[in-house]
Amino acid sequence: MKRLSRAVATVAAGTLLLSGCEFDGAYDLPLPGSPVDEGNSYQVTAEFADILNVVPRSPVMVDDVVVGEVTDVERVGWHARVTLRVRNDVELPDNAIADIRQVSLLGEKYVALEAPETGASDEQLGEGDKIPLSATGRNPEVEEVLGALSFLLSGGGVAQLGTIVEELNNVMSGREDRLRSLLGSLEDVVGTLDSQKADIIRALEAMNHLTATLNAERTTITAALDVTGPAIKVLADQHDELVDMLTALDKLGVVGTRVIRASKDDLIKTLQHLSPVLDKLSDAGNSLAPGLNLLVSFPFPKQASEIVKGDYANTSIRAEISLDNFITGGGTTDPLPPIELPDPGETLTDVQKCLQSGDIASKACQKVLADLDLLAKLKKQCKKDKYKTNQVCVVLNQVPDLPLEDLPDVLGNVLGGVFGRSSVGTTRALFGGAA
Repeated sequence: MKRLSRAVATVAAGTLLLSGCEFDGAYDLPLPGSPVDEGNSYQVTAEFADILNVVPRSPVMVDDVVVGEVTDVERVGWHARVTLRVRNDVELPDNAIADIRQVSLLGEKYVALEAPETGASDEQLGEGDKIPLSATGRNPEVEEVLGALSFLLSGGGVAQLGTIVEELNNVMSGREDRLRSLLGSLEDVVGTLDSQKADIIRALEAMNHLTATLNAERTTITAALDVTGPAIKVLADQHDELVDMLTALDKLGVVGTRVIRASKDDLIKTLQHLSPVLDKLSDAGNSLAPGLNLLVSFPFPKQASEIVKGDYANTSIRAEISLDNFITGGGTTDPLPPIELPDPGETLTDVQKCLQSGDIASKACQKVLADLDLLAKLKKQCKKDKYKTNQVCVVLNQVPDLPLEDLPDVLGNVLGGVFGRSSVGTTRALFGGAA
């Protein structure tokens, strides 16, 4: 025993000599059995608000397996900084969390490292990394749990549970049926709310969107409210006039109702009489628009719209007629189209005579235009390519497509205005028809 005591004293003295003048107690003595080799490990630091009784050489565990140890504990301000040495083969994200736990109820403390439940980083924990104060914590101590339980049982809420239960019994005594009915109704209400949960959430989201919109338009709403004040004051000042106006409007409504009821039958009859007119307009179809177009410029053709301005006509016409121009073209105009002469002995029809005359106002053309059958044949001949330049067909083709029986009147109006035949009794008289 004396030899053992001297050996321990010798080791202690040697340690003191090697460490100089600083000695912080037994924690400065080198201890065997480190769970991690310094050459096969990396070192990280963790900030703790409270480290309890964690000391150097306390184990570091991952999933209850020792993977390292605490190498240093130091105070930094109002919290502690713990240096951890972890084996190289331990893979953890660099945003790992650290907790101080204990092996059993009265067991030793250790530092537990683990990945966060969500948002784990892709980078690995390595040499020099730091675990911030927000990612560390500790389990409650047994003394804290027992103290809280003692406070609860002695002067906490448990002391009032008896009073609460007694008062509830007093409230419910004799009202069991009503409470049972209330609970049944409450169950129905909760069930209805649960079935309409999606609608309620949608309504709340719409309300949130509306609130955000109103908040974004706060300046506009404020300006509108500022303007509303004077407007309301004006309405208040004109209150009597507004009441009189509404009273008069009510009387007008009564009179209007009486008038509508009294004239209902006449209005219906008027609409019924208007029906045949609308039917005829509908039957006119595409022929109505060209007729209205011609009616606007009557008695002048549409081409004269640039001559007549309002109720005034200011224009002059200079005509230079030369037979050479008509026969040979005169170098400036196209000659007259060749006139097809019939074979000797062939009898010319009235339509052919009209075409050969080249004048829509000739006697031959008057006879054709006065007869609907001959007019139809003339229109058919004018559709041929060889008659497109014939002056009779040129005039006839400028007239819009109308019913055959209306065509002589339209041609009479046009030609009567152009040639100044105001003495003609009717439009048909221009073409030899009945005056």
